[in-house]
Amino acid sequence: MNTLALLTTRRSTKSLTAPAPDELQLDTILQAATQVPDHGDLTPYRFVVIHSEDGQNRFRQLLRDTVTQLNFGEESMKKAQRVGNMAPMTVAVICTPKTGKPEWEQQMTAGCAAYAMQLAAKAQGFDSVWISGLWVNSPLLKDAFACGEKDKIIGLIMLGTAVCSPDAPKNTDVSAFTTYW
Repeated sequence: MNTLALLTTRRSTKSLTAPAPDELQLDTILQAATQVPDHGDLTPYRFVVIHSEDGQNRFRQLLRDTVTQLNFGEESMKKAQRVGNMAPMTVAVICTPKTGKPEWEQQMTAGCAAYAMQLAAKAQGFDSVWISGLWVNSPLLKDAFACGEKDKIIGLIMLGTAVCSPDAPKNTDVSAFTTYW
């Protein structure tokens, strides 16, 4: 797949199954994440890869416990079940801001790293979805991922093979949100 096709056709896929990337493919995905714009070469991110059966079970329990702890209700519990079983591999992208530099820039870098993972996965024939919502603010996930006071979970990148073909690429009319000078 050429670069422009990759950039213009990547879509999120919420129904993922095995296979997930193997060790070499995952290394390529993580390498791609490290090549993003990073003002000052701060590397303001780190990754937690959840792929073993024990890791997946622990992750699922943390999602359920988050719903219970924060009293989010039955609908959120159903969502926790869906998210916990969405993919055979999850990579948590965590922004670890360095002191003395704008945090927003560092969060943008971590966000770019998450997107680069999605693109690198797609380039290798895998699909993904970036999950955020209530999960990125979960005190239990933050604790499990050893987040410091200023660390922020940017997203959970779910990786695997699409159960069915992803949606067709958007046919976006850019004139609705583009101004030319």
